[in-house]
Amino acid sequence: MTTAWHGQALAEAIEAFAPGAVVSSSDSDVWVEPSAISSVCEGLKTRPEFKFDLLSSVTAVDYIDHFEVVYHLTSLPYAATAVLKTKVGQGRTEANVPSVVPVWRGADYQEREVWDLMGIRFDGHPNHKRIMLWEGFPGHPLRKDYVTYDQSIQAPNGEDDE
Repeated sequence: MTTAWHGQALAEAIEAFAPGAVVSSSDSDVWVEPSAISSVCEGLKTRPEFKFDLLSSVTAVDYIDHFEVVYHLTSLPYAATAVLKTKVGQGRTEANVPSVVPVWRGADYQEREVWDLMGIRFDGHPNHKRIMLWEGFPGHPLRKDYVTYDQSIQAPNGEDDE
């Protein structure tokens, strides 16, 4: 059984080694500045008080006006978990965040999946290309503003073709 870090306690601990990196926190989550995510993750992995040696998942959420990249971390030695989040793509532009592949090699496929399906770019990723869809696929299908081929077809004279 694992114990989840309380968001406020984790935010204070992060601020101790990365001042200015924390944006806010809740009971279970900590929001980090996008530019600081890789240094915060490096600290959470290597510092002896955390030892978050496993990146359980990297995923993203589309909130229409911005995206959130969500990192689920696990410390096997301490049987502890934590959730980090960062907001990117305010106004649906510049949706990018530094890659954490140098910290956890297992982030490779997960970041590629987020890029492929949500369109969030991971700066510094060693193999930044699609993983599920083919190169040249139009758009990123899990985005809320994604338009399918059927939705893009207009019936002549505005009539339905039922």
